[in-house]
Amino acid sequence: MNAHEIDYRIFGEEMQYVEIELDPNETVIAEPGSFLMMDEDIEMQTLFGDGTDQDEGVFGKLLGAGKRVLTGEKLFMTAFTHRGADKAQVSFASPYPGKIIPLDLSQLGHKIICQKDAFLCAAKGARVGIEFSKKLGRGFFGGEGFIMQKIEGDGLAFLHAGGYIVRKELVVGEHLRVDTGCLVGFTKEVDYDIQFVKGVKNKIFGGEGLFFASLIGPGSVWIQTLPISRLSDRILSNSKGYFGKGKGEGSVLGGLGDLLDGDGFF
Repeated sequence: MNAHEIDYRIFGEEMQYVEIELDPNETVIAEPGSFLMMDEDIEMQTLFGDGTDQDEGVFGKLLGAGKRVLTGEKLFMTAFTHRGADKAQVSFASPYPGKIIPLDLSQLGHKIICQKDAFLCAAKGARVGIEFSKKLGRGFFGGEGFIMQKIEGDGLAFLHAGGYIVRKELVVGEHLRVDTGCLVGFTKEVDYDIQFVKGVKNKIFGGEGLFFASLIGPGSVWIQTLPISRLSDRILSNSKGYFGKGKGEGSVLGGLGDLLDGDGFF
């Protein structure tokens, strides 16, 4: 199925949104809850799965929805179709501070493998499915488990991740090690596995976990600087509880460090 050809603009810095411009009868699919605003002539429809199996009967619809459940997403996706004349716009917002990146699947081997919550929206015709890990170590310790998300097709798709997103181009045999939580996605040619952190002190006191994500080229890799898990942990550890603060930032003394810095417990 050929994807619809859509135009877009991305607005904002830390909290971005993408505005999709649709010609008559063009459609964009999106994650539920990402919708921001739309023009009057755009019609919204809730679909099982990604909408590509709507003509394949009940079984096809259930299969598409089941794939989304396995990746931790909702059963449904939302389609926005322009039913008027001329052009119309529909916009989708990022769920937390970070960046939205456009990916032209036709220039990326028609397939991207990504973390389970990275997909934001895409031109109709993109297929959003699951990618099973074939390696036990990667499944148990890779940060994303045995199931990742895959986006296939030949049109535009939009991903979102935390902080800033870095794209690295790996040549044949080039090896890149990444924090498992910072890996956003990669093209299908990349050999992805996990690698143990070397050194006892590094494992116990390094604070970076026991494993790296190991990626060997050729192919493209996208990396986020601030995973949502790291952001939420930082907020919780520094928030004020009922009886006082969280950990003392930058001090091994914890609460005593707060006292010495001039901050009391209450």
